[in-house]
Amino acid sequence: MNQIYIHLAEGFEETEAVTIIDVLRRAGLNVTSVSVTGNRMVKGSHNIEIKADLLFEEVDYSKGTMIVLPGGMPGAKNLNEHKGLKSEITEYHENGKYLAAICAGPIVFGNLGILNGKKAVCYPGYETHLIGADVQSVPYIVDDMIITGRGVGAALQFSLEIVRILIGEERAIQLQKAMLIE
Repeated sequence: MNQIYIHLAEGFEETEAVTIIDVLRRAGLNVTSVSVTGNRMVKGSHNIEIKADLLFEEVDYSKGTMIVLPGGMPGAKNLNEHKGLKSEITEYHENGKYLAAICAGPIVFGNLGILNGKKAVCYPGYETHLIGADVQSVPYIVDDMIITGRGVGAALQFSLEIVRILIGEERAIQLQKAMLIE
């Protein structure tokens, strides 16, 4: 079964994180929220606290299918400064596992050089961090094993695309209809 780890750092974008967790769990995927702060309670960029399922140190990344990064500031900056997370992202990339990031989250991938030659999107103003990427202006984009999204307004589409990739078109359409997404 697919195991997805969504990472929370102080200042994460709450709507993106919760939307992704919610949609993927509705789809029946195994989603674990992971705090990189050393504390399970993590405060988002709009002062909403979320309790993560696990601390970074408790995660067995070898069991994972996908690493997901929400955006938000300073959340994305804090994710970008976490050496352990960047090491796991690099390993996932080298092993052909899925990586997904939305809003300012793709800066972590860009700064690691894994977007070089890939189509990618991010929140406007962070494009310079997508080093070597062919930056697009669409809500989300998939290039090989990397999924990037532009921002909070694309969170539902971004999440449904992950469902489509991991489970299939039929399940994504069922969810879209059930959630009244047009």
